Amino acid sequence: MPILTTGQALVRFLDNQYISFDGKEEKFVDGIFTVFGHGIVCGLGQALDSDRCSLRVYQGKNEQGMAHVATAFAKQHNRRKIIACSSSIGPGAANMITAAATATVNNIPLLLLPADTFACRQPDPVLQQFEQPYSLSVTTNDAFKSVCRYWDRVSRPEQLMSAMINAMRSLTDTANAGAVCISLPQDVGGEGYDFPESFLQKRVHIITRTVPSDDELSEAVKLICGAKKPIMICGGGVRYSEAGKTLESFCKDFNIPFAETQSGKSAARSSCEYNLGGIGVTGNLAGNTIAKEADVIIAIGSRLSDFTTASKSLFREDAKFITVNTDRFDAYKLDAVKVVADAKLALLAIGKRLKASGYKSCYGNEIKSAKDEWEKEMRRLADYRYGEDFKPLIQARYNKTIPEFIKKTGGVITQTSAVALIRKIIDKDAIAVGSSGSLPGCLQRMWTTDCPDSYNMEYGYSCMGYEIAGALGSKLACPDREVYAFVGDGSYLMLHSELITSLQENKKINVLLFDNAGFGCINNLQMSNGIGNLATEFRKRDKNGELLGELMNIDYAKSASGYGVKTYLARTPEELERALIDSKKQKVSTLIDIKILPKTMTDGYGAWWHVGIASVSNKKKVKEAYKNKKISLSKARKY
Repeated sequence: MPILTTGQALVRFLDNQYISFDGKEEKFVDGIFTVFGHGIVCGLGQALDSDRCSLRVYQGKNEQGMAHVATAFAKQHNRRKIIACSSSIGPGAANMITAAATATVNNIPLLLLPADTFACRQPDPVLQQFEQPYSLSVTTNDAFKSVCRYWDRVSRPEQLMSAMINAMRSLTDTANAGAVCISLPQDVGGEGYDFPESFLQKRVHIITRTVPSDDELSEAVKLICGAKKPIMICGGGVRYSEAGKTLESFCKDFNIPFAETQSGKSAARSSCEYNLGGIGVTGNLAGNTIAKEADVIIAIGSRLSDFTTASKSLFREDAKFITVNTDRFDAYKLDAVKVVADAKLALLAIGKRLKASGYKSCYGNEIKSAKDEWEKEMRRLADYRYGEDFKPLIQARYNKTIPEFIKKTGGVITQTSAVALIRKIIDKDAIAVGSSGSLPGCLQRMWTTDCPDSYNMEYGYSCMGYEIAGALGSKLACPDREVYAFVGDGSYLMLHSELITSLQENKKINVLLFDNAGFGCINNLQMSNGIGNLATEFRKRDKNGELLGELMNIDYAKSASGYGVKTYLARTPEELERALIDSKKQKVSTLIDIKILPKTMTDGYGAWWHVGIASVSNKKKVKEAYKNKKISLSKARKY
C-alpha cells in the first residue's frame, strides 16, 4: 500500500462506508460539501482533487447553510445516507456550530470535518486562529464539543483510524445519532502515513433493530390492558423505523387513535381514520381534545418536547405513560413505563400480546367526532379572507395598522388560506420543508399527506435558516419529486444562500416566502403577553427614535430574480394560484413572494406553552399574563 496523506486516507475511507438495514445494503457517504479556505484546501482539498473516488464534491455558499443541506439530506434518507461537510478554520468552522446543534437535537447524522490550527504550532497564531491564554490546545473547534455526539482531533495521521471508526459508530447509532466533529489540523491533513489496507477496505455497518425485552413488554401490555381511552403519539422514531403502516394496523386492531409530532408527521397516512393530526402547542383541535381525556399515553419514538406535551400540561393528572424509544434517556421521561426498542418491533410485539388478551379500547364515536370537528375548522381556515371576522383581532393586537400593510404591499392573503391553497394545487407527493416561525404550527395542523416521508420539518431546534437549505437537501435526496420550502421573510433574510447552490446543481426547489413584514410569530408572543410592539416588525425608526415607523416594503421576488430564480409576486389568492400552477412547469428553482396579512396564522386549540413571563411589571397586561401562567403551571406536571 503506498503512503497516503491523512486527507487522502480520509477520502478513501469515506468512499468505502456502507449501511445495511433490513438486509438492504447501500453506500453511506454520497459526497462532501465544502467552502474551501486556507485551512482545508491544501489537505483534504488536495485529496479530493487528486482522487475523490466516487464521492461528489458540492460547493456551499455558507458553512451553516451547507450543513443544513446535509442534515435534510440525511433525514430524507431516514438517516441511512449522508453528505459530509468540510470547512476552513476559525469563522468557517464556527459557522457550522449552529447546524451541528440542529442535527444533534433532531438525532440526524451529520459529519463535520473542520480544519484546525497547526498541530506543530510553528506558525501560531496562524490566520483566523482563536487563541486562549490558559491553553494553547484550545481552538475554535472545541466549541463543537457541547453540540456533537462525538468529537475528536486528529493531531497525528495514525489517529485518523480510531477517530473515523468512532465517528461511524456514532453516525449509525439509532439511539444517539447526531453531529460528529472530526477536527483536522491543517498540517496533519497533508502529512503522509502508511495506513493499513484493513482501514481502507469496504466496511458495512449493520443497523440493527433493537429488540424489546420480555419484562418491559409485560409491563407495557399490563398498563394498556387496564386503559379505557389510550392515545398514541407518533414521533420521529416511527419514521426512521419505517413503521408507519405497522402503527396504522396496530391502532385499527385495538381502536386506539394516534396523534403526530412534527418529526412523526408523514410516517403514517393523514387519511388514516385513527390519525388525529398534530398534538400539543402546534397541535390541532382533534389531537388535543382526545389527548386531554386519555388515561394512558403511548409515545412511540418521541423525545416528548414541551411543544408535544404542552409544557407537561396537556394530559390528565392521573394519566400514565408508556414510552417506546431506542434511546434510554428519552424512554425514562415522564416516569413512563419504558420499552427500549425499535418502534416497529415493539408495536408488533405489543400487538401480539394484546391480541392474545382480546383487548379493545372503550372509544365509541369520540375519534370520528373529534376528527369531524377539526375538518370543519380546516374548512374555515381555508376560507379565511380579509374581512370583518378577524378585523377586531388585528385592530386590537396590531395597533390598527393593517390598512397600512395593505396599502404598502397590496397583500390581502391570509396565511391559513395560503397553506390550504398550496396543499390543493401542488403534487400529492411533494415534500414540504420548514423550521421556524408560525408556519410550523400552521403546517402541523393543516398539512395533510398520504405519501411517506414527505414532511421534512426541523422543529427540534427550530433553526431559522434551515428552510431553503433543507429544501435543497431534500431535493438532492429525492431528485424526482417537487420540494417546497415554507419560509417566513425573517428566516429568509437570515439564510438563503443555498438557493444559489440549487441553481448551480440544477436541482429545482420552490421557495414559498410568506412575507408578513417581520418576525410575526414572536410579535404574537410578545403582544399576547402584554409586551409592546418591540423590534419584531420590519419598520423604520419614527421621529421619536423608536422602531415603530412606516413598514418596509421589500420586493423579494425582484431580489431573487437577480440570482436566476423564476420569481412571482402574489398579493391575492388568485395571483398565488396562478403562480403555483406556473411554477410547476418550470425547470429552475422558483420563489413566490406571498404578501401575507399579519395575525392570520393558526393559534390555540387548547394547549398551553410555558414561557418566562415577568413576575414584576407596571403593565396590567403583563400582570394578567403572569397570573394566567401561574394558573396553568399549577395544573402541569412538575417534571
